[in-house]
Amino acid sequence: MKKRLYFITTVLAAVGALSLSSCLKDSRYVNFAQSQPIVNFPLGGLQNFGADAIVESPDANGDIVRQFAVDIASPSIPTTATQVTLAIDNSLVDKYNSTETAVTYLPLPSADYSFTATSVTIPAGKRYATVSITFHKNLIDPTASFMLPIKIVSGTGAMVSGNYGIHYYHFIGNDFAGAYTQNFQRYNAGDSTSAALNGASFTGQPATILPVTPTEFQVATGYAGGVYIYDVTFTKTGTGPTATYSDFNVSFTDASVAAGTAGGISLTQSPVFFDPVTHKPATATLAGPYTLAEAKKIFHFQYKAHTSADRYLIDTFY
Repeated sequence: MKKRLYFITTVLAAVGALSLSSCLKDSRYVNFAQSQPIVNFPLGGLQNFGADAIVESPDANGDIVRQFAVDIASPSIPTTATQVTLAIDNSLVDKYNSTETAVTYLPLPSADYSFTATSVTIPAGKRYATVSITFHKNLIDPTASFMLPIKIVSGTGAMVSGNYGIHYYHFIGNDFAGAYTQNFQRYNAGDSTSAALNGASFTGQPATILPVTPTEFQVATGYAGGVYIYDVTFTKTGTGPTATYSDFNVSFTDASVAAGTAGGISLTQSPVFFDPVTHKPATATLAGPYTLAEAKKIFHFQYKAHTSADRYLIDTFY
């Protein structure tokens, strides 16, 4: 996300205030020990928007279950139960779209999820309770972007956090996102003919292509524990079964290259596609256009790196 909001609650200040109890008699200081408790989602808010992306593979029933905590933040552990009211507020979708333009979201249709926990009780002597929501992934249109905002409406005897009171669960519509199978080939040489296939190679491993926007996705290489992250962008023309896809570009994310460098790995050749016709390394761009079925056959990448020796590396996703 472009926007990052940072927040310090009065409760955090209250923790420090406990060590200043001898000063609280002085009228110049606020007695935070009397602060009203604040109810929040510890991993909610725009600060955790990325973590609220639903990208997991569904279970055998086609469902994805997410659990989240509802927390009561206070100077001391509450001695009475806190009743927290929750609600889905689709007006927040338009509010989000008005300030963030990378992806435009639609409200998630009610048939596509199950959420009945309109209230949750945090027991006396406890600070949090856990709630779950089920997304029916097989019913969700994969080409559209949807959002389901869950907010805290109220908490007995507590204020609602202004920054951590909403979970922005969302799906980014991307025609190529989802579960794939990955093959990885490693050669300890500068090409695939000067050395035998290394034992770190593998075939048939599960991989997930993660959407960034409707026309951008990312997926990890099989090398060195997934040290590099492929970033692929493309252009989509048209909609539905007649849509075509062109101008595929592949690179590694800057952050993953930096992580590789920090780990002693030098990237000596940036990733390129294998040409779908010649089946040889081509360029970092494939012009197309391709149909959806054709495009899903071109996620075949090659690059070179160096640690103690040259590495010729190939990833295939299908």
